[in-house]
Amino acid sequence: MAARAQLPHAILRPISGVSPISRRHFTRITFPSSFPKHPIHKTQKKLEISKWAIKLSLQVEQSESSPKSTVDVQRMVDFLYEDLPHLFDDQGIDRTAYDKRVMFRDPITKHDTISGYLLNIVLLKQLFRPDFQLHWAKQTGPYEITTRWTMVMTFVLLPWKPELVFTGTSVMGINPETGKFCSHVDYWDSIKANDYFSVEGLWDVFRQLRLYKTPDLEKPEYQILKRAADYEVRRYSPFLVVETQGDKLSGSTGFNSVAGYIFGKNSKEEKIPMTTPVFTETNDVGQSKVAIQIVLPQDKDLESLPDPNQDTISLRKVEGGIAAVLKFSGKPTEDIVRQKEKELRDSLIRDGLVPRKGCLFARYNDPGRTWEFIMRNEVLIWLEDFSLE
Repeated sequence: MAARAQLPHAILRPISGVSPISRRHFTRITFPSSFPKHPIHKTQKKLEISKWAIKLSLQVEQSESSPKSTVDVQRMVDFLYEDLPHLFDDQGIDRTAYDKRVMFRDPITKHDTISGYLLNIVLLKQLFRPDFQLHWAKQTGPYEITTRWTMVMTFVLLPWKPELVFTGTSVMGINPETGKFCSHVDYWDSIKANDYFSVEGLWDVFRQLRLYKTPDLEKPEYQILKRAADYEVRRYSPFLVVETQGDKLSGSTGFNSVAGYIFGKNSKEEKIPMTTPVFTETNDVGQSKVAIQIVLPQDKDLESLPDPNQDTISLRKVEGGIAAVLKFSGKPTEDIVRQKEKELRDSLIRDGLVPRKGCLFARYNDPGRTWEFIMRNEVLIWLEDFSLE
């Protein structure tokens, strides 16, 4: 998609009186040659009545002496909140909101017409199962709107159906003479070289095609807010766990006890569906106290769950929140898990985020039933605060 932290670039427009955003450097945008070079008089042209004009009631007011565009940018922002969620559904986006000659760019694709961009969307829908989420849209210049989004895509042509995640911003330029979008340029959070054509961007796509063999089981619900080069930031919904004391982050002490609870060793002899991952958690800096946990299905609640048969087992609600996550594969020894936790913590501090003490280690696979190099593991650290602004 021409569409997963801040904006490192700016659009420079050849429009008198319009200043670029100082934090960006961007390919210069030139309006199509069909645009008039001189003021448009009311007697020379009538506004075309279109779906776009009806939706936004855009008006371009000209005067004989000093023509001035009065594009209602806030209404265009409101329009994007309504329109962009339809990017990959059957309704699709409203093409009348764009000039016919419009520049679309992301790190690995480019199109110069609305027809080319729409064709690209069709291809993405066929090869992937895109899930587009718009976080916000706001005016960032006299004729500019910036959006922040997450896109998760499942590549259906590969047997293991890898999940590709992209987050970033789109800077959308507005033609002041037509009141329509004339440019749409994407910046990915996961790379530095965002100009087309980006070898770094292409490599970012390929490395997400790696083979992970993850059980098709229920997982805690979360939304990916940002994907950086070496970690993701997720918003977790509350979830329940059954837990007991463990010995170390990579250990399995206590697993049979919590697994026994969901297999029917409880006050009601109720069997509860298995989920993934299995967590081990520590909340102290020295990681001396560890709990091993199995996540319980989302349709359960504390009041209806049977009581554990053992005093060493407890049920608890995890309130959720914002967590940073580092994914890795292979057999997780204690040294590897601790090293990954340190790498993640260092990355968060480097990026100005505030990690809490302790961490969780998530294992999505049964070590005895898959090859080591395709095992999916994650280290999670809860964040004190996080904003997409």
